[in-house]
Amino acid sequence: MAHSPISDFVRHHYRHFNAAALVDAADGYRHHLEQGGSMLVTLAGAMSTAELGLSLAEMIRQDRVHAICCTGANLEEDVFNLVAHDHYVRIPNYRDLTAADEEALLARHLNRVTDTCIPEEEAIRRIEHVVLEEWTAADQAGEAYFPHEFMYRILRSGKLEQHYQIDPKDSWLLAACEKNLPIIVPGWEDSTLGNIFASHCITGEIKRVHTVRTGIEYMMMLADWYRDNCDGQGIGFFQIGGGIAGDFPICVVPMLEQDLQMKDIPRWGYFCQISDSTTSYGSYSGAVPNEKITWGKLSADTPKFIIESDASIVAPLIFACVLGH
Repeated sequence: MAHSPISDFVRHHYRHFNAAALVDAADGYRHHLEQGGSMLVTLAGAMSTAELGLSLAEMIRQDRVHAICCTGANLEEDVFNLVAHDHYVRIPNYRDLTAADEEALLARHLNRVTDTCIPEEEAIRRIEHVVLEEWTAADQAGEAYFPHEFMYRILRSGKLEQHYQIDPKDSWLLAACEKNLPIIVPGWEDSTLGNIFASHCITGEIKRVHTVRTGIEYMMMLADWYRDNCDGQGIGFFQIGGGIAGDFPICVVPMLEQDLQMKDIPRWGYFCQISDSTTSYGSYSGAVPNEKITWGKLSADTPKFIIESDASIVAPLIFACVLGH
């Protein structure tokens, strides 16, 4: 067997508690794929700004990920990082910032995400006109596309290539685009580009609000994809964070089974959640996996893992283990 320094280190040192759960989850992920299963990965939080593409892109290229569900912020922020990385500003002492310090960052058009500031002019405004061209052209032609399809069209057009500031292989969205990976983006309206789209609808520059297709249509698309891929070992569910990125897609199974009254719909074949949310009353992000059994999402025998830790630390390690690095 080839030497795998990261995997070997993890297996030697990660023996208990959340560390052991990480190893078990990685082993379960690999076993699921080796048995012929597929894997859907969900991205909540600010994983793109955390540059998860450094490890996720290779997972996509190596066919360890077969679909992604992400927030609108994660969809766009991977592209922001792609075209404006050199202009990002890191704030290591972000815990010490005063309200006045935050106002000063705003005055510099730096939008802070924990320890990292996204530069508005270089990131958001750099791609706004390119995105607007695609929206306007589709609107005038009476066409409609999903948010991720618009991003794919932009990346394939080459209009942004002159602005690339990272190695393209480290962009997970570029890797997904090359694979034409299914992406589900529920609640896309809750994103910077969603706000920009709304502003152009308000001004009347875009006549048809549904030029960008909606979350209901995404659920319909996901239902078709799930039914086409759930045979055999089934589809695994690897959830990074909580919120709508995880809650939306996992519901496709009870929808098919309970609302559409379809028979023999298999439940998710593997489940892992990385979360720093404390198990609590009424919290989706903090719910233990077994709670999902009562909703018809998981079965009693579904392999289930929860790793209570920081996904920016845990996810790259699991991906490295799955890839055999």
